[in-house]
Amino acid sequence: MVDATYVIGGDLPVRRLGFGTGGLVGPGYWGPRGGRAEALALLHAAVERGVTLIDTADNYGPDLAEELVAEALHPYGGDLVVATKGGVVRTGPDRWHTAGRPEQLRAACEASLRRLRTDRIGLYQLHRFDPAVPMAEQLGALLELRQEGKIWHVGLDTVTSAELEEALKYAPISAVQNRYHLLDRTSEAVLEMCGERGIAFLPWAPLGQGALAHQGAAALATVAAEHGASTGQVALAWLLHRSPVLCPTPGTGSLAHLAENLDAATVRLSPRECALLDTLA
Repeated sequence: MVDATYVIGGDLPVRRLGFGTGGLVGPGYWGPRGGRAEALALLHAAVERGVTLIDTADNYGPDLAEELVAEALHPYGGDLVVATKGGVVRTGPDRWHTAGRPEQLRAACEASLRRLRTDRIGLYQLHRFDPAVPMAEQLGALLELRQEGKIWHVGLDTVTSAELEEALKYAPISAVQNRYHLLDRTSEAVLEMCGERGIAFLPWAPLGQGALAHQGAAALATVAAEHGASTGQVALAWLLHRSPVLCPTPGTGSLAHLAENLDAATVRLSPRECALLDTLA
């Protein structure tokens, strides 16, 4: 039996299949993707379908994704968790730099609080470690914000297992967000650590950004046909079966694709099918 929910940090329950907002902004995470009404409709539809984990970031747009989340969903329901990120400044499409000095992280978090119209962010993730700033100082800034009640849980984005091990010496880490999908298991060691330590793992690019259509297509198509599902649904279902700490948050700009993604939660893979899919990486 695959659990439908996970409790982040031991006290923040979410449905494991969430919604990511990267698809609501333009290419390279710059500017709007389409009409504002369409983006708001997607957010409404996600929550109406039972999504309780919305994953966003201050540099999506920049600022735009957080503003859309607030416009669509504020005031937030009691079970809705909005996760956001700071520590990266975007200067153009696919152009960004880290900004991990304590004063920069504080300013970024407080700006996210204003845009999201909230007093506390359920999960605040350091988008990248800044190599020019000691890790202890970066995490120390987030701990201060947590002690002030502005952050509930601290997460990390794109870390190695060694970095996660070191970070745990300075702060309780409740979530990690690394690239991970059916064809990319480079973060397997990080996933194993998260499973051992009860840390949520939010895989970014859970559908491989199109790679699934080219690699392993025959095996995926075979399993999908057995379930009357799409290959994307099988890829998401595989993540849900792979580890109970995996909480995928696929994004999209299409209402039809949103419904398809969320229906992946109903696909039950057999051990034989999981073993077949495991061989694709």
